[in-house]
Amino acid sequence: METLIAIGAGIAALTGLGAGIGIGIATGKATEAIARQPEAEGKITKTLILGCALAEATAIYGLIVALLVIFLL
Repeated sequence: METLIAIGAGIAALTGLGAGIGIGIATGKATEAIARQPEAEGKITKTLILGCALAEATAIYGLIVALLVIFLL
C-alpha cells in the first residue's frame, strides 16, 4: 500500500514537468512574436505572463495533491 501512495504522489508531482515544458514553449513563441512585431510587445508580454501564471498554478495544484496523498493516505 505504501508503494502505491509513493507512486501516486510521484505522478501528481510530475505536473511540474508539464508546466515547465509549457512555459518554455510559450516563452520561445513569445520571443519569436516580439521579434516579428516589436510594436506588439506589450500585448504579447501581458498574454505570456497570464499564460505562465496559469501553467504555474497547475504545477502548484499537482504539488498540493502530491503532498496531500503523502500525508493523508
